[in-house]
Amino acid sequence: MTLPFILLLLVGAIAILLGFFLWKARYTRMVRLDAVLRSQAVTAGKVYEQLVPLLPGFQFNPKDARFLGSPVDFVVFDGLCTGDVKRVVFVEVKTGASDLTPRERRVRDAVRNAQVEWLELRLPLPLPPTG
Repeated sequence: MTLPFILLLLVGAIAILLGFFLWKARYTRMVRLDAVLRSQAVTAGKVYEQLVPLLPGFQFNPKDARFLGSPVDFVVFDGLCTGDVKRVVFVEVKTGASDLTPRERRVRDAVRNAQVEWLELRLPLPLPPTG
């Protein structure tokens, strides 16, 4: 009586382990696929962001746009290529229903609150080599 019971427990334990390993392999494959798809989406989004000034819906001259990437995508010096800068515009590109990140919101709020300044930084010339 104990031998069949032990065999049954052993077969049950093997079935449970086999099921676990099959589940783990499937789960790992799904997680990896999800990571690859997300990475591809992020990469495609970054490429798309850089191409935006060349697309028909961009309302500025592409020559006036400078790509930053972070914390905003572009700074547009509207009119720079003609020598008459009318305004400086911060541009953040979003697709679908994506929202601004907290950092992007803080930059937007600083611009909207006119917390923008000009700083001219003058560095000393390097000293000539002595010898």
